Amino acid sequence: MAKQVVVHATWDPDACVWVALSDDVPGLATEADTMERLLEKLRVMVPELLEENRGTISEDVAEVPLVVKTRREETISLRRLG
Repeated sequence: MAKQVVVHATWDPDACVWVALSDDVPGLATEADTMERLLEKLRVMVPELLEENRGTISEDVAEVPLVVKTRREETISLRRLG
């Protein structure tokens, strides 16, 4: 199996967007307002950036697994009991 590409996506509550970065894809930095739009962008950008950065992935590889790890934190209010 080919090396997998890991992308870290974090929700930015101030900008209301998902932000994607990756140590496996030099130059990758993008954002989108929904996870689906972010995935659409990644499906285009990751192959383009890997091609520009030859040597990141072996040239004889036609496909590579894309793993998107997400993180979203929120503060919630608790009802007071009693």
